[in-house]
Amino acid sequence: MHVSIADLADGAADLPPLDGDGAVRDPLVAVDLAPADAAVVARAVRRARDCDRILVGVGAGDRDLVRALDLTLTGPAGGGPESVAAGDPAERLAALRAAAAHSPQAALVLRDVLRTTDGMPVGAALDVESYAYSTLLGGAEFARWLASRGPRLLPSDVKDPVLMARDGGVLSITLNRPQRRNAYGRQLRDALVDALRVALLDDGISRVVLDGAGPVFCSGGDLDEFGTAPDLATAHFVRTRAGAGRLVHRLGPRIEVRVRGACVGAGIELPAFAGRVVAAGDATFRLPEVSMGLIPGAGGTVSLPRRIGRWRTLYLALTGEPLDARTALAWGLVDEVLP
Repeated sequence: MHVSIADLADGAADLPPLDGDGAVRDPLVAVDLAPADAAVVARAVRRARDCDRILVGVGAGDRDLVRALDLTLTGPAGGGPESVAAGDPAERLAALRAAAAHSPQAALVLRDVLRTTDGMPVGAALDVESYAYSTLLGGAEFARWLASRGPRLLPSDVKDPVLMARDGGVLSITLNRPQRRNAYGRQLRDALVDALRVALLDDGISRVVLDGAGPVFCSGGDLDEFGTAPDLATAHFVRTRAGAGRLVHRLGPRIEVRVRGACVGAGIELPAFAGRVVAAGDATFRLPEVSMGLIPGAGGTVSLPRRIGRWRTLYLALTGEPLDARTALAWGLVDEVLP
């Protein structure tokens, strides 16, 4: 569906979002941002704030309307954090449509979570993310992805999944599962949480440096462990009360994360909570969860919007495409890129 500002103001995007069987229809609506009368724009803003679909603006438009939308694609000159510069906006729009059509439930839940948690305290926002994630774990889109995975690898114990070293007031923490590109599995997660708790409990530690062994900081969640929690309620409590995101957030300016290689899922969701993120020039950042019928579940719907806004977070998560280090620096996802 492609509408004008006047169409949006008149409710063109407000048709029932579900068919008679409860399936999502037309999850994404494009909005042509050609100039319109101020009164019409004001009505469109009100409609956009209440709409149940993903609204993607195309072009340059009124700031209030652009902020009310879920994302805006602009020309190469770009714009503020509500927009993504695109050499070919039509091609980018097609990619977003395809992603939303492939996993419409996950796409709409992601959009709702990003809007709902905007401005929420971090702890409460993480709970909302996890409730939504648990809902999608029980959905058909995730079941489809899980079935496509085939047999799982047998879990293997890791001797030292995280290494710690202390030099005065500086605690160095290193993810140490390079043979699996430091995948964020149960053992590594638990060991990282233990290390972060040491930093929080010891007043003598003034600085924490987190990095990863090998060429990749973290390739995201261990796919062989996806969907293995005994039930959805347990999965929620493990994610929120036994995860590392809250602890990295609590360390705030005391923690610096050094990333490199392909940082996927948790590989950027957790660092984005840190006071400082330093990226190697070869670092790329990707959120693939929507294509799996899920949303980011390691805190990414909370940490990334606080750095780059909910609009660009939606773009990254919906497309699942990698973001290079220099663009990440320009957006504020990282604070420094090394030569």
